[in-house]
Amino acid sequence: MPIAVDIDVMLARRKMSVGELADRVGITPANLAVLKNGRAKAVRFTTLAALCEVLECQPGDLLRWEAGEAGEAGESRDAVDAMDG
Repeated sequence: MPIAVDIDVMLARRKMSVGELADRVGITPANLAVLKNGRAKAVRFTTLAALCEVLECQPGDLLRWEAGEAGEAGESRDAVDAMDG
């Protein structure tokens, strides 16, 4: 997936454990691990906002786009373009 998740970076900067972050955000450690390891297909804005609040950061500190998997991104754009008519 072309979206990379940098939660580990912010956890290290804040000297916070995954368990503590999960507790403070209100999600299970297992769900946080799925997100942290880049296996999540989506993230709710409420969850992203809670992560940013607890970690005192911006969404761009946690998520970034990486070039290289254009096939997935191109397919998604084609589907949106087709819906637009």
